[in-house]
Amino acid sequence: MFTLKVDEELELQLFQLQHAEELFALVDFNRQHLRVWLPWVDNTTSAVQYNSIIPMWLKQFADHNGFNAGIRYKGKLAGSIGLHQIDWHNKQTSIGYFLGEGFQGKGIMTRSVQALVNYSFFELKLNRIEIRCGIGNTKSRAIPERLGFTQEGIVRDAEFLYDHFHDLAIYGLLYREWFESLK
Repeated sequence: MFTLKVDEELELQLFQLQHAEELFALVDFNRQHLRVWLPWVDNTTSAVQYNSIIPMWLKQFADHNGFNAGIRYKGKLAGSIGLHQIDWHNKQTSIGYFLGEGFQGKGIMTRSVQALVNYSFFELKLNRIEIRCGIGNTKSRAIPERLGFTQEGIVRDAEFLYDHFHDLAIYGLLYREWFESLK
């Protein structure tokens, strides 16, 4: 099973079927918080749904085409992070994430994204990583901004969120920029 140790408090752990109840409980407990920016929350109504979703995520990982992992903070599931599909020809991917409301303000997501950026550039040998965030989602946007991503633009009406479209800010980071920032 894939696990990426971030530091003494944090690790990213590939979701397995036995995590379905725990993942649903996190989403359900944070439903109002998460639904503001995530269009899939209202359709997540039972842990049983993850019995078909998690195998798709595991196949994605086995096919070397990204993954979804739990963010474990001091052993507790705090959120989720993953690489969306990997474009191996162009050596690029995008990162998606969410964090339970009670885990905010501890640097959990910044450290998790930083670890995933390192993994993507140094282990997978990718050249470009993208993060898309709702333009009004200042907490989510702070992550790529804090880590040195460049805001490359705004995609208008890029995502349908329950009853309306909203714009997404696109952030990009190149291997050479990340490598230079580590010197």
